[in-house]
This record gives sequence, C-alpha cells and structure tokens, in this order.
Amino acid sequence: MKHPWKAMCTTALLAALASPVHAKVRIEFWTMSLAPKFEPYFKALEKKYEAENPNVDVVWVDYPWDQIRGKAFAANAINQAPALVNFNVEWAYDFAQFNAIRPIDDLLGADREKYTAGALDDVTFKGGKTYAFPWYNAVSVLAVNSNLFSQAGLNPKQRLMTLDDQLAAATVIAQKAKVPGFAPTLGQPMRIFLAEGLPIVQDGKAVFNSPKHVELIRKFAAAYAAGALAKDDLFAEDNFQTSIKLYNAGKLAMLETSPTALKSVKEDGKAVYGVTEVMPATAGPTGVVKGGWLFNFVVPKNVNPAILPEVAKFAKYLTNDANQLEFSKATGGTFPSVRQAAQDGFFQKLPANAGALEKGRAIGAASLDNVRTLTLLGVSNPDPLRKKLVEEVESAVTGRKDAKAALDSAVAFWNANMNKK
Repeated sequence: MKHPWKAMCTTALLAALASPVHAKVRIEFWTMSLAPKFEPYFKALEKKYEAENPNVDVVWVDYPWDQIRGKAFAANAINQAPALVNFNVEWAYDFAQFNAIRPIDDLLGADREKYTAGALDDVTFKGGKTYAFPWYNAVSVLAVNSNLFSQAGLNPKQRLMTLDDQLAAATVIAQKAKVPGFAPTLGQPMRIFLAEGLPIVQDGKAVFNSPKHVELIRKFAAAYAAGALAKDDLFAEDNFQTSIKLYNAGKLAMLETSPTALKSVKEDGKAVYGVTEVMPATAGPTGVVKGGWLFNFVVPKNVNPAILPEVAKFAKYLTNDANQLEFSKATGGTFPSVRQAAQDGFFQKLPANAGALEKGRAIGAASLDNVRTLTLLGVSNPDPLRKKLVEEVESAVTGRKDAKAALDSAVAFWNANMNKK
C-alpha cells in the first residue's frame, strides 16, 4: 500500500524537475571606445550591482566608436539589440528619427530632476520627448596668459563676458603685445553661430545669411585683418593642437578649451602655466555654455517590455551621482550630467596651491547646467554642406569675399543640396 504523502512528494518533485529554473534578467549594455582603459571601473560597477541585485546578470560590451553605431543598427534589425547603447547626441537623434530607440520619459520618472537641464535638453527630440539617459559631458573654459594681457594694458582677472569682449581684447593684444589674441574654431562655423543664438536651419531651409549672421562674420573678418586671430589652421575642423602649441609657447593670449587640456599646459608650457588665469568661456545671448559634447545611454525600440523596469533601474545606476563622480575621477577630464556630483569637492574644493587646472575644473563644473551640445541635427548629408560653409566663411574672414555674398552663396548651396540622399 502506497502512503499518500509519498505520492504527494513524488508529484512535487516531478513538478519541480519539470519547471525551468528562474532565469536572471540579462542586461547587456554597450559603451564606445572605453576598453581596456576603463575596464576596472566597469568590472567593479558590474560586480557591485549584481551583488545588490542578485536577480540581474549585467553584461558589459565595448565597441570602437566607429563601429558601435553600425552594430546597433544590425542588432536592431535582427531583434537582438542590447538593453542600453552608449551614443552621442547626434546618433541618439538619428536613431530617434528612425524610431529605432524608445522615449524614456516613463522610465525616468522623478529621477529626471537629478540631471542637469542642459543635458536633458540635449536628448529631448521629437514632440518634446526625452530619448536617452544623460551620462558624461564636456565644457569649455577660457585660459588667459596674464603677462600678455598686462602688456596690452588689460586686466587678466576681469571676466570677458561676450564674444565681442573677447574679440576686442584680442585686437588690443595684437596691437600692443604683438601676438594673436585667440584662435576661434572657424572650421566649425555652425557651432559659433549656435553659441551666439543664431539658427542654422528653420522650416527645412538654411537661414544663416541673416543680417545678424553677416554681422558676426564681419566681426571675425575685422579681427583677422587686425592680426587678432591666430592664422595657422584657423579654418581646420580641429585646430586644437596648433592652438595649444602657440599658447604653451607664449604666442597666443587666450586658449578656449576643456579644463583637462590645461594639464598639457602644465606639462609642456610650465612658464606659461604659472601665469595662466582661468575664467568661464564667453557666452552668447542665450547663456548657453560652449564645449558640451554629451554622451548618453539609449534604449533600443525592441527591448523586451517585461525587463524595462530593470533596464531603467540599471541605467539610473550607471548615471547616478556616485557613479558619474567616480567615472569623472577615473577619466580625469569628463564632467557629470547630474547635479549633485558636480557639487562634490573633487570639482569644487580647491587646494591652497590650486593652479589653472584645478580652477578650470571648478569653473567648468559650475557651468554645467547651461552646457549644451552645439551641433546640427536632422540633415541627411551634412559633410558637403559643412565643407561649403567653411569655404565661404574662410573667403569672407580673410577678405577675399564680402560676408553677405559668401553666406548667400553657402545658403543657396545648402538649400539646393540639403535634402539629397
């Protein structure tokens, strides 16, 4: 005779064996060009999160910056996208236009208030929806050679508030100290326009030939004619290396750059570093702070809805105050996109012997709420458009062509070619 309890135990055992073991939630997240240098940071973060959340399996994958976008497109196409992908603002915008990523307003919830206003604006696109969790950012400050300022009769500690102030100071320096004042990035005129609150495209048409745009280019032309602008690589897309070499050699009065670049001044231009004062970069009428280039985490469209709460929880962990602060310390040069981390002593507590590097870091952190990524979004074939604009700006600034005629020519080219695939 079988005992009833034996039958019950046998039934329960068979049921247990037949049932699948409860699987962990797998959260795969991709970063770009951060391995192997930052592997210790991510491995420690992954280990800590899994210890605190034993139901989650975190998988970190890093791809080179020139591969991650294509990898994400391909993964989306075969329905194998990761939970989170590290993009810049331009790529997040493009993926949002293709409906390849989802808005995250419902995932952010009350935690939205932890991020800076500028960072959230950077990733707010179609219909005012937020499409990414903000992560690390950059910001520009203005380093000035106090000796050259003094030679020109200028106060190196008096903040230059506007681009007009900067151009005026550069012109006086060129006249009296006999060196260029600064080296603007005229190879990226769109950023200069946007920093001054001037639009590039409106209602699908290029509009950068307005009287205000023309006036701005004429100001640069006047400064160029006065010797106020460093001419080497002035119209290159990236003139940083040339500019910092001039600054380190005492042949450039102002260096507009990220605070971390001041480490190069400290190492390669010791004499200049000792007389360097730092102030916020000049701001346009909108108050936008230059130098922003926000990286973020997007959520691909086809992520399993069932795991979205866990994905959101991990995304907020990745980008919270503590972890963004630790990442800034690990990189030594990035800034957080969350408010509390920017107030940490790492940024704000200056040692008694603080130099330009430490001062620049604190000034940059104090500017974060107004930092924006100044870039052109929503144009399908930007490269030839940018090339044409730079060519025309160069012809105007160097005096080969009137500024109005140059910008009219660039606008006509843009409007004829902007929508071509």
